[in-house]
Amino acid sequence: QVQLVESGGGLVQPGGSLRLSCVASGFPFDTSAMGWYRRPPGKEREMVAALATIERITNYADFAKGRFSISRDNAKNTVYLQMNDLRPEDTAVYFCNALSRGRPRYDDWGQGTQVTVSS
Repeated sequence: QVQLVESGGGLVQPGGSLRLSCVASGFPFDTSAMGWYRRPPGKEREMVAALATIERITNYADFAKGRFSISRDNAKNTVYLQMNDLRPEDTAVYFCNALSRGRPRYDDWGQGTQVTVSS
């Protein structure tokens, strides 16, 4: 059974930082590309960042470039999202998923972790 458990969200002031974690199980994590997504209030889910396995190739949404960084620890079955210089528009629920051909692999998403950027 696939499980994706996100954590690390919270309330942060504009300009602040957070590090999100996603612990995955139930599938071969070390050979899976992984991605972070987010769902802002009242909007559809959107891709934030993706990390391939071979050569650790990364891909970021335009809003994430230069501020966010995706990484992984295969020994811990964990993917991270370091978010710096957070803005109010980054407020969203953040999710992770494995990727297949650049798209979310699993329909059963985790609960996500809430990030709120506000002064």
